[in-house]
Amino acid sequence: MRLLTLAALVIGCGAMCGQQPAPQTGTAATAKVASPGDHLDPHIKKGSEADVDAVGQRKIGGRGMRNWYSPNWEAGIGRQYSVEVEKSSHLVTDPVVVEYVNRIGQNLVRNSDAKVPFTIKVLDTDEINAMALPGGYFYVDSGLILACDSEDELAGVMAHEIAHVAAHHAAREMTRMGYMEIGTIPMIVFAQGSWTGYGVYEASQLAMPLTLLEFSRDYEAQADYLGIQYMYRAGYDPQGMVTIFEKLDALEKHKPGAISKAFSDHPATPERIAAVEHEIATILPARPEYLVTTSEFEQVKARLQRIQNKRGVVKKMAAKEPTLRRIGASNNAPAAVPGSTN
Repeated sequence: MRLLTLAALVIGCGAMCGQQPAPQTGTAATAKVASPGDHLDPHIKKGSEADVDAVGQRKIGGRGMRNWYSPNWEAGIGRQYSVEVEKSSHLVTDPVVVEYVNRIGQNLVRNSDAKVPFTIKVLDTDEINAMALPGGYFYVDSGLILACDSEDELAGVMAHEIAHVAAHHAAREMTRMGYMEIGTIPMIVFAQGSWTGYGVYEASQLAMPLTLLEFSRDYEAQADYLGIQYMYRAGYDPQGMVTIFEKLDALEKHKPGAISKAFSDHPATPERIAAVEHEIATILPARPEYLVTTSEFEQVKARLQRIQNKRGVVKKMAAKEPTLRRIGASNNAPAAVPGSTN
């Protein structure tokens, strides 16, 4: 395991640009980044959403006027759509990869406000995405893991998604729609593979309501706010969330469509990133060291890359397999050779 001080995180900028600087553990920094404790707010109310020491003891987004739905409803609807996800997707079954990602996720869950157990799986897809359904059904795309350059970046995205579940955002969004006096909220709105009505999340033949995956800017901001606390509590450098958001934003601009629509509809704007930097500096007490990455992360990435490469080879081989077709009675059949007879 490799531990670096926060100041050493500035090397991440070089990694994002394709450079490979040597590891650093000193305290000198060549570029200023927000560090926990830089401007710690002395007036944080104990037990409040800003009190990182109260994580796990707070009631955030629980049932009430802003959330009509019970934990049983959340667990049931999450279970229902998890079945659909797995019917319509390929799961990574490699035990090393699955155990590693699950271990990261469970560490974050233990250091969060979530009150439900999480089931964490890896989807075998090039798409860059992660989604946590109500009730703790959590899926991480292998494409996201490969897009990360360090373990804290992966933890940043996972912490953000865990925060959506911990804060009951799906149930609160359904409640908000109820307050808007929508007569009937369809659980599935799907029309010939297009986005329609309230919208759907489509993966292969899967249709999923975006109320379970796509949230308002306020909810995204809250997930950022809580996510950095969960990362911090789990020992990670909270700057990992900033660097991966910047990277995904740049990737979407350079290669539109590389990131899942449900994941990219709320991009990491400069304002959003600045807000996260401010929160890191004002609500997180300073620590002597933070986990940035591990050799295990690099091993898992290499293992995933081999899995995806193998999948690509299999697809190419399947595409080259000969196919037979019966020649029709007429020489006008598409495959008929000019001048040949039947």
